[in-house]
Amino acid sequence: MIDAQASIRRFIQRHAHCAGFISLRLVEQQSETLSVTRNVIEPPHHSHSRGVMMCVQENGQQAFAATSDITDNGLLHALARAQATAQAMQHRSLMAYNTSAHPGTKAHYHSPDIEQPLPDTAQWLELLMDASRQVPQDARLVHWASRVRVVREQQLYVDTLGNDIQRSLQQLYAHLEVTAYDGHDSQRRSLDVAQQGNAAIVTQASLSDQARRVADQALQLLLAPNTPQDRCDVLLMPDQMILQIHESIGHPLELDRILGDERNYAGTSFVTADMFGHYRYGSELLNVSFDPTVRGELVSYSHDDEGLRAEKVSLISKGILQRPMGGALSQSRSDLPGTANSRACGWNRAPIDRMANLNIEPGDQSMAQLIGGIEHGILMATNRSWSIDDARNKFQFGCEWGQLIKNGELQGVVKNPNYRGISSQFWRNLSAVGDASTHRVMGTPNCGKGEPNQAVTVGHASPACVFSQVDVFGGQA
Repeated sequence: MIDAQASIRRFIQRHAHCAGFISLRLVEQQSETLSVTRNVIEPPHHSHSRGVMMCVQENGQQAFAATSDITDNGLLHALARAQATAQAMQHRSLMAYNTSAHPGTKAHYHSPDIEQPLPDTAQWLELLMDASRQVPQDARLVHWASRVRVVREQQLYVDTLGNDIQRSLQQLYAHLEVTAYDGHDSQRRSLDVAQQGNAAIVTQASLSDQARRVADQALQLLLAPNTPQDRCDVLLMPDQMILQIHESIGHPLELDRILGDERNYAGTSFVTADMFGHYRYGSELLNVSFDPTVRGELVSYSHDDEGLRAEKVSLISKGILQRPMGGALSQSRSDLPGTANSRACGWNRAPIDRMANLNIEPGDQSMAQLIGGIEHGILMATNRSWSIDDARNKFQFGCEWGQLIKNGELQGVVKNPNYRGISSQFWRNLSAVGDASTHRVMGTPNCGKGEPNQAVTVGHASPACVFSQVDVFGGQA
């Protein structure tokens, strides 16, 4: 990366006094995936990519060109293509583009403890094999797997305003799954870990212990009755809350989507631009933040992919909608405040409005208090299926694990727990929010959006939460 960084720094210095605005975003990403399936080591998977996205603004027009050729000739060719595109759009664009980057910013963000060495391949495989071997020898357990993925990313953003912003990320993912089958029904239990940092993210997850638990729960589900159809309180655990946050808060609040940019691909939003500042999105217990500054969360960073400084921002405060997630361009288009969330999935995509770390702030109730406050309800954990309409309003989600709650106590296990609701109403039924002891930092590597499609990582952190009077039902999710 040193030679590539030096190359684009020299390039931007030579063009610092050119007419218009030029930025370059250099991204190099390496990943390694190791897995064990049914006590058999799978072939490792490695990937590597490196390239530059060039952005130019001339006479109010903005254009991009990407290249994997980081020589002077390659960069000059990309610049010429971007300039030609900008010139071709004269008198044809809907708006004038102006950079909002603050000149002269120098920054370098590091993932926590990134300097600490990681286990080698043999050590990772030993850990995964140990977890795999914890699955009991039971004929009903027909499939199990353990997996670790390590992603390292170096990014450098430079522009003609003198900004020089580096990012050194290390993301670790761990996954366990067990499937049980009795000849008639199959049930799956799984576990996912996703954070920035070092090996402790995986080792502290105690995959061996978790494998025994996951296998036992898969067998319990085979014997469990179907979830009854009902209208009752629902206690959603953090690993289901992240899906709920993602689909019914995250996507509806992306400002480019509110402005109609996703209409022909992934839909719109039930949220409109005139709602901010007064619309009751949820109960007074709902406090949602956009926060790329959380140490170790999956998408923490100091600046977004267009050089905008990241900071914690309240999106929903005591249930009232405050602001959307929109980067500099969307803010300019809408005259609404936003967030530093212009993000791209790699070097060959232009940044668009994306979630980063989208979190629910903890409340004041322990798990015992959450359960104790429910007379008639069901606990649900770990997403199994999801469906939501184009406006991100009407939804139906299914979970892997369910437990009935009666008179403030956990009762028997139920399988195929599902629930449905309407986003614009659902969060108003938030009746209890767990404290820090129920809170988990999690994330997902594969949120899709945009044309051409971009799959990006997203961080979510949440406590366990209780919602009142929810439609629940069983059957196959």
